[in-house]
Amino acid sequence: MTTERIIRIMAGFFILLSLALGFDGSPIFVSKWFLAFTAFVGFNLLQSGFTGFCPPEKLLTKLGVKKGSGGSCCG
Repeated sequence: MTTERIIRIMAGFFILLSLALGFDGSPIFVSKWFLAFTAFVGFNLLQSGFTGFCPPEKLLTKLGVKKGSGGSCCG
């Protein structure tokens, strides 16, 4: 698996989990503050699209995961 695929999976998982934990109607609702994490993940994806810098990609590369054919986060 490449860094690109892992990052896409991580981002999707974190967004869905934080929405489930932060949405009032969810059976696993904890606090509306979890929606801030959704915004953080979205902001990270946005900035990585403009700058090409993706912290999770750097970490995964140091852990020995091979890079994909695309660029940085979901790029």
